[in-house]
Amino acid sequence: MGKFKRVLLKLSGEALMGKEKTSKVLDKDVLFRIASQVKALVEEKIDVCIVIGGGNIFRGKYCEELSIERSSADYMGMVATIFNSLAFKASLDAIGVDNVVMSALNINQVCEPYYYLKARRHLEKGRVVIFAAGTGNPYFSTDTCAALRASEMGADVILMAKNGVDGVYNKDPRKYDDAIMYDYISYNEVLNKNLEVIDLSAINLCKDNKINLIVFNMDKENAIIDVANGVKIGTLIGEEK
Repeated sequence: MGKFKRVLLKLSGEALMGKEKTSKVLDKDVLFRIASQVKALVEEKIDVCIVIGGGNIFRGKYCEELSIERSSADYMGMVATIFNSLAFKASLDAIGVDNVVMSALNINQVCEPYYYLKARRHLEKGRVVIFAAGTGNPYFSTDTCAALRASEMGADVILMAKNGVDGVYNKDPRKYDDAIMYDYISYNEVLNKNLEVIDLSAINLCKDNKINLIVFNMDKENAIIDVANGVKIGTLIGEEK
């Protein structure tokens, strides 16, 4: 597998908190470490688009705790992704990377509305495009948003950056010492085994559109640069061999 031409990087909101998971919503060192790797990819003429989750600010578990109806909670989560996207934009701005945030929810005072043809033009001009607010609809995760946007942008691959997890395992490696990591696994195997490393609706969308995913540990030095350049790390999810 060689160097990719266009990638979609999926980041979780929790990953932006850093390893310590203190009361800080965002960790400056993590933001700039990721941003510097994105800059390196841009300098290598790799098109980069990004989807960031909002779990560092709002998670679904709050629905029951705060008696929030599911749809309302999902919209709150979308707003959290806008917050994170603007924070990451600021990090890119600070190191001179041309970028734009496009939101599936209309919030024109702070970012552009999402329109797929305009997003493609931004990428063609060498800008990093950050997709905020998920799909703009409740009941869809940011994983599914990543699969949808990757399909619309014609991305070669989705880079699923995990915090402290090296790839896809047959069972939870944090609970089982004998867990085995896959170097390669098909979409169907992920679906049939109900592996929860990624939202299963996202896997179905990737399967339909033949978009591979690479699940890897973003904590390793220059991992984002390496995986975008075709270095074999993590787990590749794709079609049946």
